Amino acid sequence: MIRLRIKVVCWSRPALALTDTPRPDCPQCRGEGGHHYDYGDHNGEYAGTEWVSCTCWDENRSRVLLPLPRRPRWLRRRDTGRDPWGPDGYSDEPPF
Repeated sequence: MIRLRIKVVCWSRPALALTDTPRPDCPQCRGEGGHHYDYGDHNGEYAGTEWVSCTCWDENRSRVLLPLPRRPRWLRRRDTGRDPWGPDGYSDEPPF
């Protein structure tokens, strides 16, 4: 049985896509779609975390329904990088 949901994806441009979801009663992943496991290098030190997908769903299965329009240039966020609540963008409160 397919469990579908609508999701916003940003591949080449923003779009609404119909995607599959993990099976909620799966005994292997408990509805999370997979699990993380930590692995180490040859010295036994932590080297990273790996994600293993469960067999109850395919995370790459999706269909684009509707491409979303891009925001006009004059509506895009202009961030000056300063704090709008601080005096001139600098805070005199600790920690500095």
